[in-house]
Amino acid sequence: MTTPLSLAVAQVNPTVGDVDGNAELIRSARAEAYGADLLVTGELSLSGYPPEDLVLKRAFQDRVEGVVEALAGETAAGGPALLVGAPWRLDGALYNAALLLAEGRVAEVRCKHELPNYGVFDEKRVFAAGPLPKPLSFRGVELGVMVCEDMWTEPVTRHLAQQGAEILVVLNGSPFETDKNDTRFELASRRVADSGRPLIYVNLVGGQDELVFDGASFAIEPSRGLAFRAPSWRPGVTRTRWLQEEQGWRCEAPVEAQAEGVEAIYLAMMLGLRDYVGKNGFPGVVIGMSGGIDSALTAAVAVDALGAQRVHLVMMPSPYTSRHSLEDAAEAAGLLGARIDEIGISPAMGAFGQMLAEIFADLPADITEENVQARSRAVVLMAISNKLGHMVLTTGNKSEMSVGYATLYGDMCGGYSVLKDVYKTTVYALSDWRNRNRPAEALGPAGLVIPERIISKAPSAELKPDQTDQDSLPPYDELDAILIGLIEGEASAEELVALGHDEATVRRVWRMVDRAEYKRRQAPPGVKITRRAFGRDRRYPITNGFTRFI
Repeated sequence: MTTPLSLAVAQVNPTVGDVDGNAELIRSARAEAYGADLLVTGELSLSGYPPEDLVLKRAFQDRVEGVVEALAGETAAGGPALLVGAPWRLDGALYNAALLLAEGRVAEVRCKHELPNYGVFDEKRVFAAGPLPKPLSFRGVELGVMVCEDMWTEPVTRHLAQQGAEILVVLNGSPFETDKNDTRFELASRRVADSGRPLIYVNLVGGQDELVFDGASFAIEPSRGLAFRAPSWRPGVTRTRWLQEEQGWRCEAPVEAQAEGVEAIYLAMMLGLRDYVGKNGFPGVVIGMSGGIDSALTAAVAVDALGAQRVHLVMMPSPYTSRHSLEDAAEAAGLLGARIDEIGISPAMGAFGQMLAEIFADLPADITEENVQARSRAVVLMAISNKLGHMVLTTGNKSEMSVGYATLYGDMCGGYSVLKDVYKTTVYALSDWRNRNRPAEALGPAGLVIPERIISKAPSAELKPDQTDQDSLPPYDELDAILIGLIEGEASAEELVALGHDEATVRRVWRMVDRAEYKRRQAPPGVKITRRAFGRDRRYPITNGFTRFI
């Protein structure tokens, strides 16, 4: 019987481009895993994932290779060998590779065969596809090493099994989206069933621009189902012990609980914001508070992610701002322990009115004056950002961004959007959840953080008297159901009408979505939550003649 094999799983949080810093994360994980035979990291953990066109720079490739050689050299003195993800040059081509570093050298290289080129992935743009990989021999065990997408289809697994692989090891950079854990587990289970081999799946943790990686690495045995799962949303090292029995290899390791539903979404927003602010070196954030639910939830996420001392809230009332909005914004800030300042925009509105009076003479007030208010607030927030160095967070949600219910260079003005991929109905669910739960990693307080009146009152932009969102939009329950069909499902108007939606409403919403594309192109980045986020996932032409068929 083969000697037990100790595989340590390192869920690291790399920063794209920080090769030396990422190497230190791997070194720290290796030190923590001392006594294990092999430490496995996620996909491109040394360069950070996704590196996009940065990986095409020869100087960057040179730096990666130099650091790989240094890490490999450190394995000569004993301790765990390393299986790390890195971009790697072979015979004049660049590959997304898994590198075995052992006995002081780069002992083996396996190149990713299946390159994804859909959704947020553009790997065919920067990498060459590797050949079907053969197993990698380590301590007398044949490891079937794959890189992420290699597992999502059957050919690579089948080839490795035919070539004698005993344990399938998959290095992943799999971004979070709702319900994706089920998809990962289902696909991994298929590969285990196809091959009869156990599989260990190692994922990254952390935020990178619009993507956030949730960890939750796991192992599956052919006859035992889930054998191991690492924590979700947390970096760290977990040891797994593999024993060879008559039925094949069996894994001994802990099975951690996994965040699901709105809890997972909230943790994704927290981690995505924390890493975007931290990795880009901002001292904190500034948020325009309206007294409404979107800005209140954004503020709660910011305080949980960064701490109250790094969150600056600003209330900017106009003549149309209600007393309860002022009270609600102040109460939310008080519950969170964050600083809030009040800067009225009436002087700016008056100044713009005078400046434009001659051109606007005899023309009735309309949305133009409403947009002046939103843009006045943006000027205030950007002035604070410029002076204090804090990044402006926008507070619009996916429902609003879908239909263009936002002001370009106004409430869309900022560096990052926490709610960019969160529908309004989910905003309510998240707010209710956070009032009843405090994540373990949160820096904000326990208990109520969003005043109940903010959750219960009708949403309003308060840009004119007695205004509510439903003056311009269908009820959010109805709107979100239509938007999910149009955006996530690419459904036709006829298909949505067949589901019971009003035809005139469906066609109106479709037109609004298409007409707002030019706005979304100018929106800040935000955490990807759904299967089809605006930006990298869903890319539509601004000039679009198909709208005549709607």
